[in-house]
Amino acid sequence: MSRGYFTDDSVLRRVHRERALALSGPRALLMQAAHPLAVAGLLAHTTALDEPYERLARTARVLSTIGFGSRREADRVAARVRAMHRRVRGTLGEAVGPYPAGTSYRADDPELLLWVLFTLVDSALVVYRKYVGTLDADDAARLWDDYRVIGRLFGLSEEQMPPDIDALDEYRRSMLDGDRLYVSDWARRRARDIVLRPPVPWAARPLLESANFVTIALLPDPIRKQYGFSALPPVFVRKALVEGGAQYVRRAVIPLLPDRLRLVPSAAA
Repeated sequence: MSRGYFTDDSVLRRVHRERALALSGPRALLMQAAHPLAVAGLLAHTTALDEPYERLARTARVLSTIGFGSRREADRVAARVRAMHRRVRGTLGEAVGPYPAGTSYRADDPELLLWVLFTLVDSALVVYRKYVGTLDADDAARLWDDYRVIGRLFGLSEEQMPPDIDALDEYRRSMLDGDRLYVSDWARRRARDIVLRPPVPWAARPLLESANFVTIALLPDPIRKQYGFSALPPVFVRKALVEGGAQYVRRAVIPLLPDRLRLVPSAAA
């Protein structure tokens, strides 16, 4: 195969080869939907919250192609994403939080693209560390460097992305503590459909609802509160349950799984 943007030594490949990273998708989508302009510019126009699992599958396919495919394949899917973003623009029909009616948006807005990119890398870091294994500060820095490559493919310039992991942490704090995020009533209703009423057969509900429990528990506290997810069990109990399960999965399940079950097909190939 032709050389790709990443090698087997890349932290991005080490992280995204794990099937457990599927848990990061719903978390990232709910974080994206907490930005009103991202809802209007990137999510509502792509039916992301009406067909959330199809959106997550498309995102996974794009990231897999970029992470494990050739440069030609990565360039092709990235160009398709950029073309889709260029077509989406408009104005808010009504006020949403700090954004007045008439606020303009466009899907290729660097601010929105950066927020989406951040939700992907942040969710990957959280889920990998919780359920798969250790990523030290150097690994996290290298993973962000890898994601900056993805950001460039999606249309962001070097200057439009935090230059290093410390700057990314500062961006995280500014977004979560600032006033740019606001969960609208529409996003709140659709989010509840995503995590509480998934379209799966009845027999699969217990497994998927366990995954959704994890999704809620791993959301940043400010965003989870805005969604209004139930406080029962209490937050500290919910986090303790997730942490206990994570320790079991990381230490007793993941190390014993054969590669054909543990790794995504593109990584195994």
